[in-house]
Formats: sequence, C-alpha cells, structure tokens
Amino acid sequence: MKILKIQALRGPNIWSVNRKKLIQMRLDIEELEDRPTNMIDGFGKRLEAMFPTMYEHRCSEGRPGGFFYRVEKGTWIGHVIEHIALEIQSLAGMETGFGRTRETKTRGIYHVVFSYAEENVGLYAAEAAVRIAEALIQNAEYDAGADIRTMREIREDVRLGPSTGSLVGEAASRDIPWIRLGTNSLIQLGYGVNQVRFQATITQNTSHIAVDIAGNKAQTKKLLKMAAIPVAVGDICSSEEDLQRIIEEIGYPIVIKPLDGNHGKGASINVNAWEKAVEGLHHAQTYSKRVIVERFITGNDYRILVINNQVVAAAQRVPARVIGDGAHTIQQLIDIENKDPRRGYGHENVLTEIAVDRDTLDLLALKQYTLDTVPSQDEVVYLKSTANLSTGGTSIDVTDKMHPENIFVAERIAHVIGLDVCGIDIMAANLTLPLKESGGVVLEVNAAPGFRMHLAPSEGLPRNVAAPVIDMLYPPGKPSRIPIIAVTGTNGKTTTTRLLAHIIKNVGYRVGFTTSDGIYVQNHLLEKGDTTGPLSAEFILKDPTVQFAVLETARGGILRSGLGFSLCDIGIVTNITEDHLGISDINTLEDLAMVKSVVVRSVKKDGWAVLNAEDENCVGLAKGLDCKVAYFSMNEAHPVIVEHCKAGGIAAIYENGYVTIKKGDWKIRIEKVTTIPLTFGGRAKFMIGNILAASLAAYLFGFKTEGIKLSLGTFIPSPALTPGRMNIFNFKNFTVMIDFAHNPAGFIAIDEFLSTINSPKKIGIMAGVGDRRDQDIVEIGRLGAKMFDHIIIRQEKHLRGRLEEDIVALVVEGIKSVDKHVTYETIPKEVEAIKHAISIAEPGTFIVALSDVVTNAIDIVQEYLDKDSEPFL
Repeated sequence: MKILKIQALRGPNIWSVNRKKLIQMRLDIEELEDRPTNMIDGFGKRLEAMFPTMYEHRCSEGRPGGFFYRVEKGTWIGHVIEHIALEIQSLAGMETGFGRTRETKTRGIYHVVFSYAEENVGLYAAEAAVRIAEALIQNAEYDAGADIRTMREIREDVRLGPSTGSLVGEAASRDIPWIRLGTNSLIQLGYGVNQVRFQATITQNTSHIAVDIAGNKAQTKKLLKMAAIPVAVGDICSSEEDLQRIIEEIGYPIVIKPLDGNHGKGASINVNAWEKAVEGLHHAQTYSKRVIVERFITGNDYRILVINNQVVAAAQRVPARVIGDGAHTIQQLIDIENKDPRRGYGHENVLTEIAVDRDTLDLLALKQYTLDTVPSQDEVVYLKSTANLSTGGTSIDVTDKMHPENIFVAERIAHVIGLDVCGIDIMAANLTLPLKESGGVVLEVNAAPGFRMHLAPSEGLPRNVAAPVIDMLYPPGKPSRIPIIAVTGTNGKTTTTRLLAHIIKNVGYRVGFTTSDGIYVQNHLLEKGDTTGPLSAEFILKDPTVQFAVLETARGGILRSGLGFSLCDIGIVTNITEDHLGISDINTLEDLAMVKSVVVRSVKKDGWAVLNAEDENCVGLAKGLDCKVAYFSMNEAHPVIVEHCKAGGIAAIYENGYVTIKKGDWKIRIEKVTTIPLTFGGRAKFMIGNILAASLAAYLFGFKTEGIKLSLGTFIPSPALTPGRMNIFNFKNFTVMIDFAHNPAGFIAIDEFLSTINSPKKIGIMAGVGDRRDQDIVEIGRLGAKMFDHIIIRQEKHLRGRLEEDIVALVVEGIKSVDKHVTYETIPKEVEAIKHAISIAEPGTFIVALSDVVTNAIDIVQEYLDKDSEPFL
C-alpha cells in the first residue's frame, strides 16, 4: 500500500458540513484491490484479537459486531484502515465515530476519511492504521499499544486544557464560533467586531492590575488584611536571616512557598525544624528568589470560584493519598490507585495519575516511611503537600454547604482584588461556619483558576462553571457572529464579491472581503495573492474591526481543508462550468457541483442560497438544502424562474433592460442596465449575471433598493475596483483590455463582448494551463481563434508538470481547428508579449491580454498609457 496524501479538513467539507474535523487520506491499496479481507488467510481473527473492542463498530450492518461480519464476508483494506484509525483514537481516549471510505475513479485508489478530536493525533492515526493493517496482513508482530501511547502524548502536547476546553465547549453549545489563536490556550470567540478573547480562564475583561496583585502573594495578603479579611500571618524573606526572623515572630509549624509560584510548585508545608526550613527555603527559591513564609494552618483545603463577582462553586481539595490495607507497600498502593479508570495521563480524565517526586519522598520521610513501607489497615498516607488535581489530588463539591457569610466574604474578595474570574484558596475546618468562627484564613487568590475540580469533582455534583463565564462575555442580546456572504462558482466570483463589498460598504458597514487577488478591509489591500481559501476567510473573521464579511470561496480551498467558517448568511453560486476538471478526483461537472454545494449547504436555516437558474447544475443544488432559495436569471421566462416565482419565491431577473427583483408576481426595478458602468453600456452581457447575483443577495439581506441602485452606479470597472476584470485602457490610436478569463466559459463571455467591438484587428494574448485536460487546452485555442485575428501565445507560468512546448502545441491545435485565417506566434514571457502586441498595434486595434498575473499586466499597460505620446517605444 502507498499513502499518496493525507490532509486535515477543518471546516464544512465535501464529506459533511456538520462534521468539520476530518482526516482525508488518499490511499493506493495496489494489489490488495484483488484481495478483499476474506481472501487474506486469518486476517479477521488477527484483527479481532488485536482490537476486540471493535465489536462495538456496527458499520453498515447497524448492529454490534457488524464490522467484523463485513470483514469475514470480505471488504477492502481501505475500509478496515478507516475503522482501525477510529478505534486507536478511541483507545487513546479520543472518542470519534464518523468514517467513510470511497473508491476514486482510479482503480485501487481510495479516499479513507475519518473524524478526529485532535488534528495531529488524527494525522498520526492515519499512518499508524496503515502500518497496523500491513502487519495484520503479513501476520507480523506489531505493538499497537506503542502507537496509542504516542497518540496520548501528542494529544497532551496540543490539546486545550480542561478549563479552556470547557469554555470552548460551552460556547460551541450556544452556536458561538471559536478560533484557536496559535498553539496555546489563547482563544477567540465570535467573529470580527463581535469577538472576545480569553486565555485559560483569563478573559479580555480581566484587569491587568488585578492579575499583578493576585500574582504577588504579599500584595494580595496586604490588601485583604486591610479589608478585614482573615489571612495567615507571615512575611516575605529572601535569605536565611529573614527566615530566622520570621520564625521567631510566628513560630512553628510554617509553610514556605515561592512568592510568584503556582500549582503548589516549590511549596513545603508543616515545617517544624530549622534544617527543614532552610531546605524548604532553597527549594522555593528555585522558583522565585523571594519566598513567602506563613504560619501553618491546620484544616481542610478549599477552593471557591467567583465569576463576575458571584460565587458559582466551591470544592474541598484533598491531596493525593493512599489508604493502607496492611498488605501492600506504598508504591504498590500508588500503582493500584493509578489503575482507577478515572485517573489518566495529564488532563485526559477526571483525575490525574499520581507520580512520585521530591515532595512525595519528603512527606514520607517525615513519617520515616519509604515507598517500600507497608501502611497499616485504613492508615491514610498523604503523597503531596498540596491538593492540586494536576498532582493527583481529588476534589469534593461543597458549593451547597457554604455559609452565607462565607459567600459574602468570597464575593467581596473578588471585588477587592478586582478579578472577573477569581479562585480563592481557603484553609478552614469547614465552610459551613463563618471563617471568623472556624478560624479559617485565606491563603491565596488566583487570577487564572482551574475549572477541572468543579467540572468533574471526585465526589458531589459537577458544576458547569464555564456557563457563567460565557454569560459574562456574551450577555443576552450580544451577537457573536458577523454577517457572512460566501461566493463560489466557476466564473464571476471575484466581480460579484467586489460588487457586494461595494454595496455593503456604501450602506455603512466596515466590510472585509477575500478575492483571487487579495484580502481587503474597506478596500485596503492587506494581503496580496489568491486568497480564496479557508485561511484567508479566517483572516477576515479574526479582524476585530470587520463588521461584515464577503468571502470568495474557490474549489481548491474547499478540497484542501474545507471552509474557513461554519455558517454563512447567504451563499451564492454564480455558475458551474468546466474548469479544473481532472484534478483532485473532480472529473465531471457533477463532481464539481458537489464541491461548490458545500457553500450553500453551510447556509443558516434562515439564510439564503442564491443560485443561477440557467445553470442546471446550480439548480440541482437546491434539492435537499436546509435554507431558503432564490434564483437569478437573464431570462424572465426561464421555467425555473416562472415556477419559483409562481410559488411566491424571490428572484433577480434581467427584463426590459432593467435589473429587477421579482417577488411572486411583483416586480421591483433597481436600475437600467445601460446606466450601470460594470456592463459597459449593456455590451458586457455576462457582467449582468454578476450584477443580478450581487443585487439579489443584497436585497435578501435587507438592504434597500435605493442603496443598491446607488452602489451599482458608483462601481466603476477599473484596475482599482475590479483588477483584471475587463480593465480597458484607451490609448490614442488603439485599446488594450486586461481580463482574467482562463477557461472556456470565460473565453465565451469575452467573445460575446468582443462581438460588440468594431475593430479592424483584434489581437489576443493567451496561454494554456498545465493542470487542465488536453481537451480543455485545445478548446482555449479554438475559442481564441474565433475571437482574434492574431494570437500571441505566452507560456512562462502554470506549467504544473507539463512541458511548455506541449501546452503550446495543444493551444496551436485548437487554433488550427478553426476554419478561419488566424496568425499566431509564441512569446513565452507575458511582459514581452504585451510589449510586442502594443508595438504591432495599428490604428483601431483592440488588444486583449487574458492574464493570470493581473497586477503585472496592469502595471505594464499603465506604464505605456502614462507616456502615450510615444506608445510604441
């Protein structure tokens, strides 16, 4: 077998618009195409022995054991690999369940698709599943457990922590989109101007001053003491002399901890001898030069969580411990405890495995114990000096047991320190009595408190503490999304996108849009290049100034990693014609329509799909859509339009020379086509379709027809507003037009426009593209010969695996197939080709540069235009 390609899909995709996180592996199973599983001796039994838990895989049989039944009866190895990839992720603690395996049109080559929880783990699972399948086929030894351990380690390196994950999960449950900013726990919720950010449990509203105060234990203690809140007595020291002075003041036992520490690191508790105190000082100073020394307070360790100045949870924290049985050693008891299914690696489960470290050995030494000591029956042996869950501690929910006075104190502490998300550590006998009665004290205040102890306590009720944080960040009525209009299709995407952005900007929104020539915010070019993929869409959605997004969405990005957004308000499909066929297993117009359908299948239920009524593949997309549908057409009498409007539907039509909105039997005329600059006085018929699509989308969103009309009149085709889309440069004696047309449909549209141009000689500069089918390149040549009297073939770019001379030969073949005398020549470099065309231009000549490097072509022509007094130099 050969893995040909593995890619991670991160958004709505051709396999599913709801299951956004999928691995797609292109796999060549080679000779195994002729050997299904029932022809591989012993394969099924070996598979079942390695993964008995696969019995739960129902597969298409719809019952437990269904997958094993399929293996026994015979299925192809790609299908098996899909199930192995799902199972090993599940065994590594990441439950996933969606998978598909489909043969491509190339025999023996399959797409193996399966869901993932963590992308890096999913990518690893794809390769591991192939290795495992090969070992099972060959009846070779294989340690799948090693792969599972590696996957767990990868997950711990890349996953969101439990606190961050709970906030993301709560946001997602409310349909609030989220984006991970980088590889750490910095998260953006929402899009554009409606975004908020948080990191771990620090929100964008958290006061920087408050975080500084909470991080300085001495400052925190001072402020609390000034507010009459009970705190432990003690002071700061940085030397043994300071340590001795403090001990003389407060006496033993003491607690020593780093001034700027966290998670209990560097702490020593219940120290009652000078030697241990000095040792504890030096240990703490490995984390912080300045150390806090306090009187050791006996009692239980509690954590109170205050969010938005309200107590939402309280937990008693119990340090990692084992309970003796009179038979097992402490090490054996730790091993037994770590087998508890609730314990796991890192943060994967409710509890964390207990690891032996210096703190453990010191605590045992205080009791003159070692790991080989056998504790007596029911003897409790503490293994950590702090009760952090990350070191193996447990938690008991005590929220409902808090005395009202303690709730008042906790909420007052949050106000005093100034934290919106505040964790308060208290040492007290209990929380059922006020602290002043129980003798309890506040030990610390935490600016980024962990949520795990409240989300999944070892005992007591779980508390959804993420909910009040999201309530605070997105109170009722505050939106999290911005409007999104996504535009796809074969031709006309960029012009439609730019026209829509122009309309929306004129209405008063700050609009961000992506096109095949760059990313823009308010017409300011921020990134140059073909930016029609998911990363470019995400760029716009991350921008905190953007109020409205218009996103050109091309097939390549959808196939590569899915959409860059989860839902859109309006999805537009301009047309579906032959282009890029034969690439990425997209071989037919039906295949291409499936790719484009991802956009309209991702429209909100109350949103709109805007489809071309004259394109049967577009019309076919309407079937099964879970949103409203509207059509546009150049023909008012088109059967689709007639039927749709008869049923009360909305459409945009070209009728009696007008761009018109039709609602049922009613017509709302927006503007006369000949007065819309984009149509070049009505001669560029294909532009009318783009205008209809954009006008219809704007109308459906709720913009008034007056605003749409004004925008249509002010959208001037030019290198500034529509670079590479019918940019016409009028020289004194001839004309040059630059256009991005690069496929047969685009050439046909240009031909229709050129038929309205009266010129004694029409010169075309054109090229083939290496990744198109032979017949597509030949067709380009044929159409070019119909349009032009003289053709300059250039071919310096986009060879894509072909030889330049082979592409040129196909173009020439197309030119020669036309029964018309057309001259042609080859000038490889586009710059030289344009200069040559200008040099041979006669009075009245109309030159058309069909350029795929729009900026370069515009710059060259503009340079000549600027010195038109001598245009032939």
